[in-house]
Parts: sequence; structure tokens; C-alpha cells
Amino acid sequence: MDATTFAALGEPSRLRIVELLRLDRLSVGDIAEGLGIRQPQVSKHLRVLREAGVVDVEPVARRRVYHLRAETFEEIGDWVDSFERLWEARLDGLEDFLAATATDEE
Repeated sequence: MDATTFAALGEPSRLRIVELLRLDRLSVGDIAEGLGIRQPQVSKHLRVLREAGVVDVEPVARRRVYHLRAETFEEIGDWVDSFERLWEARLDGLEDFLAATATDEE
């Protein structure tokens, strides 16, 4: 997992852009309108997100349309899942320990 991804997503405006792009592919103008911020600001945020591998862009007629990269979010999901498996194993170990301790006390 690349820390650049989390750094890019850690900025509130960029996270809001990602939330908008979850719903649809959007142009810079559409994102600016949806967030109520100026297009140059949106373009800067999109550049950071693109460099971090969070979004891709494609030309459609005279517009540039942005969309989320599924692979990046699959990687994040796998990373989060690894922590879930770790904690499940630890909690199972604690449960076994507590059961053994209870049996020893009886």
C-alpha cells in the first residue's frame, strides 16, 4: 500500500472529489459546481489524485472526464482486510486463553 494514496485522500477537498466520483464520471466543471469551488482549485486537486493513482482522466469531445481507478480502491480494501484478519486471529487467541484460564480456575 502506497502512503501517497492516503496523503492524497487525506485532504478534505480531495476526499469530497472522490465522493462525487463514486457516483459518476465527471468533468472539472461538474466537480467544481458540485463542490462550490473554482475550477483551477479542482484541477490542482485532480492532478494530485491522478499522480497518486486515485483517478484517471479521458478526453471526451472537448472535455476531460475523470473517474476513479478501481484498482487503487481494491488495494485499499485488501490492506484493510489484512488488519481484520490480524485482529480476528488475535481475538481468537485471547478467547482461547480466557477459556483455558477459566478451565484452570474451576
